[in-house]
Amino acid sequence: MLSCRRVHKPTRNGCVLAAMLGVFASNATAQNATQNAPQEWLRLATDRLCSLTELDGLTAQTRVPGAWLLSEERRPPSGPAARVRIRLALPGGDELVIERRQSGARLRQFMVEHHLVEDDAAIPNMQSVADGGCVIRSGRRLRRDDEVELRLEQLDGDLKTVRWTETLQTRWLDGVDPGGPRVAFVDSGLAYDLPIYKDRLARDAAGRPFGYDYWDLDPWPYDGDVSRGAFFPIRHGSAVASVFAMETANAALIPYRYPRPDMNRMGDLVANAVAAGAKVIAMPLGSRRIEDWRSFERAMREHDVLAIVSAGNDGRDLDTAPIWPAALALDNMIVVTSSDGFGRLAEGSNWGASVVDLMLPAENRPIVDFRGANATASGSSYAVPRLAALAARLLAEDPTLGSADLKQRIFARATPSPFERDGVVRIGWIADPTRD
Repeated sequence: MLSCRRVHKPTRNGCVLAAMLGVFASNATAQNATQNAPQEWLRLATDRLCSLTELDGLTAQTRVPGAWLLSEERRPPSGPAARVRIRLALPGGDELVIERRQSGARLRQFMVEHHLVEDDAAIPNMQSVADGGCVIRSGRRLRRDDEVELRLEQLDGDLKTVRWTETLQTRWLDGVDPGGPRVAFVDSGLAYDLPIYKDRLARDAAGRPFGYDYWDLDPWPYDGDVSRGAFFPIRHGSAVASVFAMETANAALIPYRYPRPDMNRMGDLVANAVAAGAKVIAMPLGSRRIEDWRSFERAMREHDVLAIVSAGNDGRDLDTAPIWPAALALDNMIVVTSSDGFGRLAEGSNWGASVVDLMLPAENRPIVDFRGANATASGSSYAVPRLAALAARLLAEDPTLGSADLKQRIFARATPSPFERDGVVRIGWIADPTRD
């Protein structure tokens, strides 16, 4: 990371000397940009920087009038960079983030983001995406209607025409608690405004759904993993949870958005789920850092709740190349992977004779995605809701089951796979988890 070149004292609003240079360099173009919409900044940066074969932070600062350099990142750090990311402060305090992606010496994509700065925080506002010929082909804009409602708009190349809109956050809808066993889902969140979830959410006495966004720390865990950028959310949780909803009659969902910014919050998440009545926690996620899961591990040892965890889809043996939380030694956890319909380990799915407990069919499963569209999906993530649905049905038959007894009853359903070698999973294969 390169930040505040030739400046001794950085401030939140930028680098003092660079700011002064930026002010002296301002001209009529910068004045026009500051008086117009963020689109003008995006176009100006694209026009002045996109065609450069070599781009660095000081050049960007010079060519965007009135701006000053905040940071520069190059990957790889030396040689022809495949990715250059530059952050500039603008007159008035807002920011531009410029990203150039290339293959060899050839430009593949040039993106510019405009961020609003409020209360010392940079908030993504609008983005433009130019092609290898430096023509802006599309854009995206975040629009907050009020304190809760947040939308993502896909724009045409003019950065004004709205092609379509997606929900990023919205209020809970009215509905009825289905009354069955409660299962917490920890994922990228849930598109809880879809009809499939209207009467499938666990609710309190006042009718408000349980659940929480442990990423943003607010009460609305709407589906969207923004780890790759605010303008390109990954929508995983809704599709996974839809499998559970389709395979249970009255089980109640408790949705959570996982705390990627601070995984220490996982302990609080587990405690919250248990307090809301969850006896099962479904977790189709994982990472390669055991440190991410220490608070989760401690919380699981303190509570009588069963976690169902995906093995992952890296094509690896978790006995020798572990991922977590699957590799944690927890008695109240089941690790599940995906098979085809014949009981053969699905291509790309992880395995492990001591780490992975079960296989069950999770390839080409019918799902409902975050838009409410019907589709199919595959992978160990989709084995999790199938097994969670089985657990919910067993709890519906006997609500007194603790995690140990529930786990034992699930394992009793497993048999050796007729078409897979030994040593792939520890317990066996459940050919049809919906067969009661």
